[in-house]
Amino acid sequence: MIGALLAAAGSLVVWPGGRVVVRDRLARVAGADGRHPARRRPPLPLVAAMAAGGATALLSTALVAGLAAGCAAVAARGWQERARRAAAAARLAALTEALAALAAELRAGRALEEAVRSAAVDCPDRDCAAALVRAVLAPQPEGSPAAADADGTASALDRLSAAVSLSSRTGCSLAAVVSAVEDDLRDRQRRARELLVATAGPRASARLLAGLPLLGLAMGSGVGADPWHVLTRTGTGQVLLVVGVVLEAAGIAWTGRLVRGIGR
Repeated sequence: MIGALLAAAGSLVVWPGGRVVVRDRLARVAGADGRHPARRRPPLPLVAAMAAGGATALLSTALVAGLAAGCAAVAARGWQERARRAAAAARLAALTEALAALAAELRAGRALEEAVRSAAVDCPDRDCAAALVRAVLAPQPEGSPAAADADGTASALDRLSAAVSLSSRTGCSLAAVVSAVEDDLRDRQRRARELLVATAGPRASARLLAGLPLLGLAMGSGVGADPWHVLTRTGTGQVLLVVGVVLEAAGIAWTGRLVRGIGR
């Protein structure tokens, strides 16, 4: 079978005009510039669900594999959300330090362009540094649509851009405005830290409660009750397993909603 396929491919290449057909198809696959198109990575929850479901299907029943896939997808989505919040906090801290450096440079009497480029060089976040340079050297006109502001950096850059435009028209000092924006960002970070401390107890309780069913399974297996066999091999146990997983997921989601509501 493999030899026949290779022979067919070779005949296509040596056939009159075959090389042109092959080259055209390869060019369409690779793109107009001859480079291979960028492959989009599958979403992490999907990858986690497939990996967990496939691995569990080899060890247990299809029902357990489906539940494992769903739990893995939810866990991966939660991990992505935590990583996004951590990246937003790091970006906000980098912008705050860059604004502090910019204010210091302006108070020292340096020109605006030199000051912002010096502050951008010391910024650990390259994207944040580029956004700061654009906001100062290429300010947006008033009335332009605001960007999405999930972490507070967009509104800070918009205010900085408006201050630069006002300073260029009227000649007013820019260092005081930069310091005010910096103070506002530091206050935002302080409130976020206070919220993290205030919700540490409920979050720890939620993690403890989420792990109690696993502890119950381990204790039951330790005394010889074999609860896993009951939950996966009997009809009543399977119903209880599904109900328990659904209630566990609902409790974790409700706890997360309550914790997020404290910060509003």
